[in-house]
Amino acid sequence: MYRFLLTPRWWGINVFVLLAIPFCLFMGSWQLSRFEARVDDHRSAKEQAETARTESARPLAELLPVDKATSGRRTTATGRYGKQLLVPDRRLDGRDGYYVLTLLRTDGGKALPVVRGWLPGAPAGGRAPAPPAGRVTVTGVLQASETPGDNGVSARGGLPAGQVAAISAASLVNVVPYDLYDAWVTLDTADPGMTAVPATAAAGTGLDLKAFQNLGYTGEWFVFAGFVVFMWFRLLRREVEFARDAELGILPEEPAAAAGPALAEGPATAPAGPGGADQEDASTPVR
Repeated sequence: MYRFLLTPRWWGINVFVLLAIPFCLFMGSWQLSRFEARVDDHRSAKEQAETARTESARPLAELLPVDKATSGRRTTATGRYGKQLLVPDRRLDGRDGYYVLTLLRTDGGKALPVVRGWLPGAPAGGRAPAPPAGRVTVTGVLQASETPGDNGVSARGGLPAGQVAAISAASLVNVVPYDLYDAWVTLDTADPGMTAVPATAAAGTGLDLKAFQNLGYTGEWFVFAGFVVFMWFRLLRREVEFARDAELGILPEEPAAAAGPALAEGPATAPAGPGGADQEDASTPVR
């Protein structure tokens, strides 16, 4: 009864099933591992943030380049403030406002973007306090360059002069005449008249939408594996029932003929006239 499993058609079905199930299970396990890694990164980032509040600030050079291990660490840098820019569309404590971003020209020759604080309302150059003059030493939390469009960072262009959408070397390279660090710092204590900007977690370390997408994909791949098994058993059962019916001589009924009984050949007999006899054509002349 199961000899049909040796036919080329079923060989193809079985090979597909044997390849599809491990593939689905592998992809589901991989997506689950990605979700678990994001959970671990989120936990590590929280622990790192708690540790960073109490640890001593380290020189900027020791923490570069910025990665998941160094983002959120406290750092210190010395130099002179230069060009000042405003970063619009930034919310803090549920209010709209903007960052005051000033470039710190360090002793190494490069400029470090420093967020000196946050102000409410629309950006206005006259309202932003001027940076301190002379040589200064800043202490704050190291942050990775922002990517426009991610984590609420505005991606719009065409901003007025003196404004920039994202805090990154790529966004600032054409705005300031300095070589830039691919990082920025938010001060522990904002300059007078402004509110300190809290540090954010490094990219890819939070339980964001991408993390829960990984969890959703995990479920989808496992469902696909179960669906493949279900369809294989369904096809097998149908094939077994067909083979059993064939052994018992039960065959599917053929569709009935659509045409009616054949008509007799030859011309149709004309109806008899009144009296039962055939009538002559009226046009036939009488002799």
